[in-house]
Amino acid sequence: MSNSKPQGTTRQIEFASGRHIHLETGRLAKQAGGSVVARLGDTMIIATAVVAPSVKPGQGFFPLTVDYREKFSSAGKIPGGFIKREGRPTDKEILTCRLVDRAIRPLFPDGFLNEVQVISYVLSADDENDADVLVAAAASSALLLAGAPFDGPIAEVRVGRVDGQFVVNPTISELEESDFNLIVAGKLDAIVMVEGEMEEVSEADMLEALDVAHAAIKVICDEQLAFVREAGPKDPIEYDLKVPPAALVDKVRSMASAKLDEHIRKPYDKSTFYGGIGDIKSEVIADLLGVDDPDNGSEKLSETTEGFTEGQIKDAVAIVEKDVMRELVMAEGQRIDGRATDEIRNIWCETSYLPRVHGSAVFTRGETQVLASVTLGTGKDVQPVDQVFDTTDRRFYLHYSFPPFSTGEAKFLRGASRREIGHGYLAERALAGQLPSLEEFPYTVRINADVLESNGSSSMASVCSGALALMDAGVPLKKPVAGIAMGLISDGNRTAILSDILGTEDHLGDMDFKVTGTKDGITACQMDIKIAGLSRDVLVNALEQARRGREHILGAMLETLEAPRTTLSPHAPRLTQISIDPSFIGAVIGPGGKIIQGIQRDTNTVIEIEERDGLGFVTIAATNGEDAESALAIIKGIVSVPEAGEEYDGTVRNIQPFGAIVEIMPGKEGLLHISELDYGYVESVEDYLQVGDKVKVKLLEVRDDGKLRLSRKPFLEKPEGYEEPERKPRSNGRGGDRRGGDRRGGGRRGGGRGRDNRGGGRRDN
Repeated sequence: MSNSKPQGTTRQIEFASGRHIHLETGRLAKQAGGSVVARLGDTMIIATAVVAPSVKPGQGFFPLTVDYREKFSSAGKIPGGFIKREGRPTDKEILTCRLVDRAIRPLFPDGFLNEVQVISYVLSADDENDADVLVAAAASSALLLAGAPFDGPIAEVRVGRVDGQFVVNPTISELEESDFNLIVAGKLDAIVMVEGEMEEVSEADMLEALDVAHAAIKVICDEQLAFVREAGPKDPIEYDLKVPPAALVDKVRSMASAKLDEHIRKPYDKSTFYGGIGDIKSEVIADLLGVDDPDNGSEKLSETTEGFTEGQIKDAVAIVEKDVMRELVMAEGQRIDGRATDEIRNIWCETSYLPRVHGSAVFTRGETQVLASVTLGTGKDVQPVDQVFDTTDRRFYLHYSFPPFSTGEAKFLRGASRREIGHGYLAERALAGQLPSLEEFPYTVRINADVLESNGSSSMASVCSGALALMDAGVPLKKPVAGIAMGLISDGNRTAILSDILGTEDHLGDMDFKVTGTKDGITACQMDIKIAGLSRDVLVNALEQARRGREHILGAMLETLEAPRTTLSPHAPRLTQISIDPSFIGAVIGPGGKIIQGIQRDTNTVIEIEERDGLGFVTIAATNGEDAESALAIIKGIVSVPEAGEEYDGTVRNIQPFGAIVEIMPGKEGLLHISELDYGYVESVEDYLQVGDKVKVKLLEVRDDGKLRLSRKPFLEKPEGYEEPERKPRSNGRGGDRRGGDRRGGGRRGGGRGRDNRGGGRRDN
């Protein structure tokens, strides 16, 4: 049998100076509609695309599924935990799915309802190149190879800025030094998606980063087209678009546009607004299909004489509704709730709303409301991270929830959706850069952001409520952060930029641009663009309008709470942190954890020790200051270095024939030799001391080997005429002390009579 390997098609793409992406197809997963392996460094992923040949009966939406998984085997790792296989997707995997989904979904034609599935796996993972920037290009190529009606190609790149220079697809090490972490997706002629975090950058810097990203995206897209042509794509699939016929749309427009225009101009209330739209839709259906009225012998038709169904009529009304609303904004600058294009809805805030939590805030903007609560925990509350590209435990995390009642709906409560994870992570990134350092504030911080009402950008309301809740909890936030969602409506000639968009404006508009920041710069952003050819001038204006809106919202927040509270909630744990020499970590822990467990037990505290940046850090968690001080005093005693000449209150820990072992500090013991118990001859140590006795001693010497020599004599009255015997220096290499006659198990001399005692001779005056 032949063992010849398929050659496949490969292409190397230089997206930046000296940096390449490799694409390959035709060797792996050949039964998928399209299959592409992409490589950056030693990181490799496979992306597959499958398009269903027909639409399922009754299908009313576009069933696009994007999945991404990081295989632990790709990095030579085994998953942690009891079950040694990959389970539900991690937050990182879900966020990567969303990055690709949001970029490719708008590029399928309206009315295309065939099922499309894109699946990507990480096959190999190095330590420097994350796989998330490879997925979009590989998925895009796979879709083109599968013959999907996809207006691609697209590509995604990450932009960082290191030492003032923008870097495309920075390594993980470079990203640690970067003040930008921006993912940008785009086509040859347009940017379609942006998401990332920054360290208070300017709007001008943001635009420059987008320019750098798009230049690299164009190169990757051009090379994709050449790659697909060389590989030979499949024939485009045949499909029907499920859109209402143009004749029906024109007929509905003549029947409903005036009613819709009149309704939109009325004073706005969400329930009334949508109720009125529903009434207009019902009237159009009744006019075209009739109504069921058994009393009058009438029956609702299943379709019109032209063959238009009820579903098509509803879709036609939605199209006319969209056109009427968009025209009103572009022609007159009037929005559906009557606001000007740059006007922010009414805001009210309240802090300390919840009495038992560590910090809380309510932020309400129009009909969007979020209740945020902050919980302060210890190092034991960090979120362990077990992932392929990241294993850093998280000390700050924000959990966002969007219950169905927030939009007046009744649905089952499930686990966190992809949308909830994505919105929560955006809010988390917006705030993370303004948290104090671990040394300044050694708490683990969790924010719960619960959406209670929603009509436009609950994620940005989560940023605002989260910032206020952190300040209410006494977290020394560097600067407060606010967020705003911007919209755009354009017909190619006219453009309207909308501040603080409603849910309907998001649905009917051409852009959803969320921007968060402090008074000094942008901290995070997320942008989805639904139209091609968005000009740079429009982006400039949108960013400037967003800055003004963000400052307005910050002003309203600061009227509620000007600065972080100076004290913590009485229900929050008190953390005390000190740094110690790493060499003392073992002494604080003790053999088998004996010392630290004893301190925790005796002082009713929780103590954590870690080493970072060349220092040891001890964090003490207590419910009151007295317990914390007690534990701190013990630990300081352990890590303190005894000094010769100092006096100590010691505890007798052991009695030996030659003296007593006395603990002068936690974990620090010295020898109180029998000759130092009293002036003159001492027959037995037990005549003076017992185990557990307290004794005041003076440290005479700290020997080179760290052993301590103690004396009780300085605290006793010296007998008249008594003279200390002459003490000779201890010779090197000897284990005893000739000056005090201490040679444990050997001889000692003090002068006077001699006697044989316990294996050696001793002579005292």
